[in-house]
Amino acid sequence: MPLGPVAEEQKVHFFWAMALTMVAILPVFILVPVILFKYRRKKGRGFYAPKWETYGPLELIMWGVPFLVIIVLSVMLWRATARLDPYKEIQGVVPPIKVQVVGLDWKWLFIYPELDIATVGELVVPVHTPISMILTSDTVMQSFFISALAGQIYVMPGMTTQLNFIASKTGETEGENTQYTGDGFADQKFNVQVVNSDNFDRWVQRVHSTGIELSTENYNRLAQRTTKKQAHGELATAQMPEKVIYFTLPGTQLFHEIVMRYHSGKPLSIEDQPGTEKFGRGKEDVEGVQP
Repeated sequence: MPLGPVAEEQKVHFFWAMALTMVAILPVFILVPVILFKYRRKKGRGFYAPKWETYGPLELIMWGVPFLVIIVLSVMLWRATARLDPYKEIQGVVPPIKVQVVGLDWKWLFIYPELDIATVGELVVPVHTPISMILTSDTVMQSFFISALAGQIYVMPGMTTQLNFIASKTGETEGENTQYTGDGFADQKFNVQVVNSDNFDRWVQRVHSTGIELSTENYNRLAQRTTKKQAHGELATAQMPEKVIYFTLPGTQLFHEIVMRYHSGKPLSIEDQPGTEKFGRGKEDVEGVQP
């Protein structure tokens, strides 16, 4: 069920595309069994013309209808692509809330730089408020997707992508990674809550009061190859929901540092690469491990 105009338009576009495609597909499904029955191996059934080569009206229908369907779908897709551009910032009655998203193995980190908080396993946004996301990965390439609010977009280490959306009604849905990334891929989902502004403010206060500091040490522990449940067991406190971790930010440069990790111009050592089995271990430990 769509919770915002972006997802609603995508839903309408999908059904129009399906309906127009059926114009070409349904006649095939209907005529194939009719033809098989009419021209089955039994004399006296139907008109048999083995030397018949062409028939203008039939050729026009066979090629003209699919051609028109393709033209209509192309125009619709072109217009929808411009209208639903994920990089296009949505104008609202209030300023957008910025969210920085980092893909990890096997979880998503959501940083609210203007609110000095961050979460894992939970994304909360206020209704009727534009959300401006900038995304990256600190491990392998991944695919970020919230079907009820926005489209899909890829994230890769060392680069950023953008995603803008707005929720038109309150509700709860789920987001996920749709690109296979290994053992914990199936659990790389997160809860998405659209709440009113008062509940959003209370949620922010709750994160501030119960969250732990997202220090370099805690981030390195979070960036290990663990699922939300495993990371929750290592980092979360008793006040945090199940499979959700709350953080407070000591600074606002973490996202920039993650992106620039891959822009030094030099190869990144394996112990400095989140997502590897040797990440976070000293060079001496790495050198002592048999390949």
